[in-house]
Amino acid sequence: MHVDATIGPVAGGLPARRRAWEEEHLSPLAARSWPVLRAVEEPDCALRSPFQRDRDRIVHTRAFRRLKHKTQVFVAPEGDHYRTRLTHTIEVTQISRTVARALGLNEDLTEAIGLGHDLGHPPFGHIGEAVLDRCLTERFGRGFRHFEHSLRVVERLEREGAGLNLDQRVRDGILCHSGRAPRPATLEGRIVRLVDRVAYLNHDIDDALRAGVLAQERLPMEAIAALGDTGSQRIDTLVHDLVETSAVAQDIVQGEAAGATMTALRDFMFAEVYMGETARREHAKIERVVATLFHRYADRPGELPDGRGAPDADLAQRVTDYVAGMTDRYAVRVFTGLSVPQPFEP
Repeated sequence: MHVDATIGPVAGGLPARRRAWEEEHLSPLAARSWPVLRAVEEPDCALRSPFQRDRDRIVHTRAFRRLKHKTQVFVAPEGDHYRTRLTHTIEVTQISRTVARALGLNEDLTEAIGLGHDLGHPPFGHIGEAVLDRCLTERFGRGFRHFEHSLRVVERLEREGAGLNLDQRVRDGILCHSGRAPRPATLEGRIVRLVDRVAYLNHDIDDALRAGVLAQERLPMEAIAALGDTGSQRIDTLVHDLVETSAVAQDIVQGEAAGATMTALRDFMFAEVYMGETARREHAKIERVVATLFHRYADRPGELPDGRGAPDADLAQRVTDYVAGMTDRYAVRVFTGLSVPQPFEP
């Protein structure tokens, strides 16, 4: 039986209806879905806006699927309810869309940036990122930043080196989502950049309490009193502040009090959790795993699996692409295979 795939009246009129809707309903400050800003021109999809299409391309990548086995804070957590890099990504995207809708900004662009922002994170979270950065600096004189590698994933590594050909505004938001990167060009990108911090601070507190790393009474009481007793209350408080302050400023900004309180929470989490005693116990193990893998493949590039890295990548980049793409459990499995003697079976 033949299925008719020709463009019908719904698909045929959708782009025009969507453009008209954006002009009527979006803020004058919002990014418009058209004209499309791709490096390589291609026909539009009849049923999706360009940013919806970019969102779908990101969700269908191998890098996105691997996020479910990459650490957020706790390495190989025992329990089913701790965050992973994937759940963090979904939470950031959901909160960012709420902010974008409230401000009349482009939700599709916001969603695409949110879903793609952490694709370049290496195994073992920020500890793994620091080790990989140090290995690259010492051996090849270059560094590693996960936000730059996220852009590389979508531009050079997916689709067997062809990349996803995302709109320039999505690529900008992915590259600039970190506080160490330049400011995003769009308000939608600035939402993801700020919400990323709102989400991880409050969700990491929840996970630390669940893991017994923190006790409720150890939390900074002044910050908790200002924002709320639970993670959901604190996020709600910060999102309301962000929306109201941004609407007045015509930019994406926090109120002075909310920003100062969140900074105090961040300082507390770095001292007590991210660089605390429990985390430090794992640092040496993580460093040994990541450094061993990095130097092994740098010394023996012939052992790199075929197809790893873009065709024009040099040795440093090929090793980086392979190690950064690993999940936590895959890195441990490869490290174990390299470090633990295998039983002889005659």
